[in-house]
Amino acid sequence: MTAAKEYGVFLPVANGGWIVSRATPLLDGGWPQNRDAALLAEAEGFDFVMAMGKWRGFGGDTDHWGASLEAVTMMAGIAAVTRRVKIWATLHAILHNPAVAAKMIATLDHISNGRAGLNIVAGAFQGEFAQMGAWDDSLDHDARYDLTEEWTQVVKRLWTEPSVTFNGWHFRFRDCVSEPKPLHRPELICAGMSARGFEFSVREADGCFIGGRDAAETRQASARARALAAKLGKPIKTYCMMTVITAATDALAQEKAARYREGLDEGAVLGMLESYGVAPSGDNAMTARARGAFMTQAVVGSPRSCADQIEAFLRDCDIDGLMFIFDDYADGLRVTGRDILPRLRKAFA
Repeated sequence: MTAAKEYGVFLPVANGGWIVSRATPLLDGGWPQNRDAALLAEAEGFDFVMAMGKWRGFGGDTDHWGASLEAVTMMAGIAAVTRRVKIWATLHAILHNPAVAAKMIATLDHISNGRAGLNIVAGAFQGEFAQMGAWDDSLDHDARYDLTEEWTQVVKRLWTEPSVTFNGWHFRFRDCVSEPKPLHRPELICAGMSARGFEFSVREADGCFIGGRDAAETRQASARARALAAKLGKPIKTYCMMTVITAATDALAQEKAARYREGLDEGAVLGMLESYGVAPSGDNAMTARARGAFMTQAVVGSPRSCADQIEAFLRDCDIDGLMFIFDDYADGLRVTGRDILPRLRKAFA
């Protein structure tokens, strides 16, 4: 028997979404588009919605991700207008004090009646945090994950213990209290793919986002996560991001995708790669996809064709779920909810 999967939506919290192109439909990163996408996601039967945290964009002609709403505040608004879909928000460990973070997500959990989740980011984009004096040059990549591990341990304890005393390398707490507790322990998500980030994600989170250049690399990453979780004696869920480009026919969908690729905002791509410390000539999944405008794995075709591709991808990769991205959220959510999700639910019942 195949295992049931989870299907979520990566909300368009920053302008431009996840296709770096001058030719895509307008995604402005504003409240109406995000609210409407979340309501549609709930109505169409998706399991969760997630918002990233972004503080500086990548430039280029489109000023990609230059405008964005703050994730937790926005998700509190979405929690208040939805009833069923899970609400996952993002916080950066190098930016938010863990006691403040614990209180923020506990509040989100109360507003959502127990649907809150936390996507933890260690912080990788120096320019994003240096602009506000929040970047510590003394912390290298692995040290930021050491900080994030302490941060996460404090948050978890504040959600469950009457008071917390903690003497770590990065944080000191003495008889720290945080009330009320969440209604349910919020799900923890992370997307670290470096050796240290991967280890942190599997050790501390309930689910991790993985990826690769193709299904084989993604399957390898999922297997690594499961093997490490087994050694640690804990469960882990693996998720992948998936961009869906649909039209009435395969040919029309391919034409649409070709327009997006032709409209590639090269300046924004260079800014994005620079922000993550990735060489434009590098041989990895990020650079390979960025050159083609799409920031994630993508399927292109008619709804039937996309359903076939997604089902095959899920079977090949041995992952627990997908977080969908769309060029046009209103149309993409309706088509996916009507023509793709039912097929996937049946295939992975």
